[in-house]
Amino acid sequence: MRIALFITCFNDMMFPRTGRAVTELLERLGHTVEFPQGQTCCGQMHFNTGYRPETLPMVRRFAEVFAGYDAVVTPSGSCAGMVRDHHRVVAAQLGDLALGEAVERVVPTVYELSELLVDVLGVTDVGAHFPHRVTYHPTCHSLRMLRVGDRPLRLLRAVKGIDLVELPAADSCCGFGGTFALKNADVSNAMLADKMRQVLDTGAEYLCAGDNSCLTHIGGGLSRLRTGVGTMHLAEILASTEGNVR
Repeated sequence: MRIALFITCFNDMMFPRTGRAVTELLERLGHTVEFPQGQTCCGQMHFNTGYRPETLPMVRRFAEVFAGYDAVVTPSGSCAGMVRDHHRVVAAQLGDLALGEAVERVVPTVYELSELLVDVLGVTDVGAHFPHRVTYHPTCHSLRMLRVGDRPLRLLRAVKGIDLVELPAADSCCGFGGTFALKNADVSNAMLADKMRQVLDTGAEYLCAGDNSCLTHIGGGLSRLRTGVGTMHLAEILASTEGNVR
């Protein structure tokens, strides 16, 4: 399968190892992964803060750059949700019929990583090995917009050597929410404190999630408290093997 990697701004700037992990994982499973050089932001931040006209060029660029692939994979539930749920909204609201048609062609090919692995490629055991105690946080966009359900957990349960422990109140928000954490810092920090307590209650060595934005928010809090708990994207755990544990 010819798969395009949509890395997202956040991962491109701060977490390039996540993109490398996605590529290593999919190539190990026998697929061709390409990185379209023309890709830019999906426009989520602009859309969510009310800048709809400014989002239009990014929607157009996405539809052009990612046209023609068998699948487009992204290691971000929030950006996958933006493309699948809101790109067609932008095209419709701003009256660009040609763009709307292009969006409708590309949107069905866009998947968050766990969706691609489980639903499209039909695998849960990807040959990973990660001998650590791990707990999983289902991020809001993956849980509520994409409805990925237990797909990430099914993948994690098949990892050899892992000690996967349930996160209490897993479906509660961590308090990040993009600009929400800046505009409502007190509320965000209170939500973060609850989430950190729940993570610490598991005794996990690592917190895993499908969005590095949430992992940055929670991981920053855990680091400031010197808890020793690390954070790791789902892709990085799944890319780990017995001879190359990350």
